[in-house]
Amino acid sequence: MRPAVRAGFALAFAFITGCASYRPQPISPAENARALESRSLDDERLRRFIAAGVSLRGETARPVYWNLESLSLAALYYHPDLDLARARLAAARASITTVRQVPNPLLDLGLTYNATTATPSAWTVGLMVNFIIETFGKRAYRTAEAQFLAEAAKDDLAGATWLVRAKVRDAMLLLWSGNERLARTRQRLSEQEALVRLIERRFELGGASSLEVTRERMNRNQVSLAVREAERQVREGRARLGQAVGIPLGSLDGAKISLEDFAAETGPGDVSDGALREKALSTRSDVQSLLAEYNAAQAALQLQIARQYPDLRIGPGYTYDQGDHKYDLRLGSELPVFNQNQGPVAQAEARREEVAARFSALQAQVIGAIDEAFTSYRSATEARRTADASAAEARKRLEGVRRGFNAGQFDRPTLVGAQIELSAAELSTVDAMAAERRAIGLLEDALHLPLFGAKSPLPIEERNPRLAVEFRR
Repeated sequence: MRPAVRAGFALAFAFITGCASYRPQPISPAENARALESRSLDDERLRRFIAAGVSLRGETARPVYWNLESLSLAALYYHPDLDLARARLAAARASITTVRQVPNPLLDLGLTYNATTATPSAWTVGLMVNFIIETFGKRAYRTAEAQFLAEAAKDDLAGATWLVRAKVRDAMLLLWSGNERLARTRQRLSEQEALVRLIERRFELGGASSLEVTRERMNRNQVSLAVREAERQVREGRARLGQAVGIPLGSLDGAKISLEDFAAETGPGDVSDGALREKALSTRSDVQSLLAEYNAAQAALQLQIARQYPDLRIGPGYTYDQGDHKYDLRLGSELPVFNQNQGPVAQAEARREEVAARFSALQAQVIGAIDEAFTSYRSATEARRTADASAAEARKRLEGVRRGFNAGQFDRPTLVGAQIELSAAELSTVDAMAAERRAIGLLEDALHLPLFGAKSPLPIEERNPRLAVEFRR
């Protein structure tokens, strides 16, 4: 077999074996919906994933309770926003392979038959291979741009991870405040009903007017509505928590949810020294993502400038011309006569300026968010102190009324009224505590710094944990 023929077979074999094959993966809406509906906190792989990421009270089996940290890890396992961010990261990394590829050569095959002669042969056969040689580092600039975009996609995954935790935190905070309000309003309703019965009894004995009875009944109805509102808040908190984790609401039934992270006193510390502000302005995932995008825009501009200079084309060839063997070598290049790539260069420059403006706007937004969140926290803290003082004063009055009641100085309606006053003050304290914790949550989001629960950030899962063979930390 001639060397040329062997080379042809080798090229054909390499082409066939190097090609990817198509594998269909159809999506069934019904099956996909069933898979989503079947998600549960009792999943065995989820338990192993959490055991690999955090030790809950020294246990490695199913957690006895679900707190902010373990539910955030469950959200890392289930939430679809992270699946989307991982898919975008995989696509960005796949583009690096694309831009690194060396351009394939072009094969030209010509066949001519000369009908006027048959000696020594009527056929002319030509074979030409054209190689493209990229100049001025174009492939390196393309690769750098794709690598920076992949870095941006990884930072976007980190940002999506933070947002998922923030949604879990907000849902649990809503559930905590709802539970606290529900307990206080139910207690107040019980006390208000007792007061209504006492006033009604006094009215029957002629010691109270119908206006007093009507007033206390209206107060009872208002407290009853407050109980219903607190119950609605608890149901909404549970629904938001299921959505934040990425599981159906029914999967939370029977789960022991711990809200101790929000009941415990916590605070952001002192950010007035600027250390946390400076860190947020340089290390937040969205800041890092835009910085990588800016570097990608610079590489894109370098690429367009390099494209002002044409690539080279080298074409070695062979021609069998009616019995004669001819060897050719052709050199070619694009002639930059009508344009020198000015348009794409201008677009790349404008794109770089746009990303730079977005970067400055983002940092200004972060500064504003930190200032707003910390100001809100200070205001909420002052309101909390006022509410605590009011509750302490109401508690002191109740103790005095109780001593007077035991001594026969006050009647029972007066004692129940003092108890209602304390319940109302404690409810105001709960509202102030909830506002304070919401402000801490805003500061968490502004700084991208965990202040509730575990102080270490969540891991960035670049692989889908539901598909991973093993979990490593």
